[in-house]
Amino acid sequence: MSSYSDNHHDFNFRNSFAPFAQGEDLPLAEVLTEADVTRIFAEEKISFGRVARSFWTPAITLWAFVWQMLGADQSCRQTVCNVMLTLALSMEPKDIDTGLYCRARAKLTPTVLRRLALHVGHGLEQAAPDEWLWKGRHVKLVDGSTSRLPDTEENQEAFPQPTSQKKGLGFPTIRWVVLIGLATAVIQGFAYGPYAGKETGETALFRELLEQLQRGDIVLADRLYCSYFLVALLQSHGVDVVMRLHQRRKYDFRRGESLGEDDHMVVWYKPERPEWMSAEMYALLPDTLRMREVRRRVQQPGYRVAELVIATTLLDAKEYEAEEIVDLYSRRWNVELDIRSLKTTLGMSDLRCLTPFMVEREIWAHVLAYNLVRKVGAQVAQQMKVSPRSISFKATKQAILAGWQPVTMLKGEDYVRVAKGMLRMLGKQKVGNRSGRCEPRAVKSRPKPHKLLTEPRQEARAKLMQRKPPKKNPPKEA
Repeated sequence: MSSYSDNHHDFNFRNSFAPFAQGEDLPLAEVLTEADVTRIFAEEKISFGRVARSFWTPAITLWAFVWQMLGADQSCRQTVCNVMLTLALSMEPKDIDTGLYCRARAKLTPTVLRRLALHVGHGLEQAAPDEWLWKGRHVKLVDGSTSRLPDTEENQEAFPQPTSQKKGLGFPTIRWVVLIGLATAVIQGFAYGPYAGKETGETALFRELLEQLQRGDIVLADRLYCSYFLVALLQSHGVDVVMRLHQRRKYDFRRGESLGEDDHMVVWYKPERPEWMSAEMYALLPDTLRMREVRRRVQQPGYRVAELVIATTLLDAKEYEAEEIVDLYSRRWNVELDIRSLKTTLGMSDLRCLTPFMVEREIWAHVLAYNLVRKVGAQVAQQMKVSPRSISFKATKQAILAGWQPVTMLKGEDYVRVAKGMLRMLGKQKVGNRSGRCEPRAVKSRPKPHKLLTEPRQEARAKLMQRKPPKKNPPKEA
């Protein structure tokens, strides 16, 4: 039983997620229900804000935290002002300041935020209709990126700056890898760690996400992930792969079993055991892998790649034709756009929290906010009978923020009417079809004419304080 049923506030988890079209009369209502959220919070024993004088209950804190991740101004002061002005009409908020909000936010554990985010991601992926899938199968995109953190001692210790940056001039950097559904564009898994060091690369982080994959999935990735051991581990989970062939692996289409022009079957042999792999795991992996390689020459003007060799475990040439595999790999670029949505549209390129303790919460709050926005886009897509990726992520976020305050407090028919109106409006906010788009890899805007800081800020400030003011010239005699 939920520990929040006796809370003295009327604000509950239904209000927390009301801005995201949560209603029984709305499409994909089963993806995230109030009962799901209540159960997850109860299982994680999140029990603050229960005394009579408390204002920041779990429901209000979660609502504010997600709002903060979506807003243009992600400061705690702006968030507290938003909450105060929204709830002032229905209750009398007392003793509201950023300190109280930050302490309440710290009590939302990374585990509960992670469970909520992945519940939305997995639920939406499983609810995807067949017309969204690729030949009836779920395809998962994987890629990595980085985020900068504020330059504090705690962040530097947990996530040191790259060694190429001079001490005192760089920023703590966190590396992360994301697993995203091709059909729904929702995050299915997220792993992160230090930027540099032993077992901190993208492939090491990706191995942490193998449990998020389901038997029958297809992993779509670039050539960084195309290694014998990753493919073997994925195959042991019943997962197929479509990847660009790694640049160090040699290929020869005159050999192997020919399946057509520039399409053949080959055998990969198990290399020596890497340091990160235990002897027991190494012994369990097969000595050989049967792989299919497909080559296509890229003749599109403006493309950097002249020749593309794709490695895949989809061996049936009749069921999976070579052109279908090439077309599927061309859709890998979607993960780059999804990462751009995370880093640019949601502001995850530069995180704000000053300690690793809060950085973890900020990361999972971003993932939860991203998945909730994608869920609304999928609701629009289901109504419009189109792909979720054809609905603008940025426009969806803007519409959610525009109705955030009034929708939070609406109930019943009024709420459903406003939510349906938002979905209809978003049906017209489609992403343009830009197939074969070619743009220069350069930016037009110039950097501001400031000198670069070449020494720690404290040292530069001390030198300025020691600098003597210029002598005044004596007045000239008439």
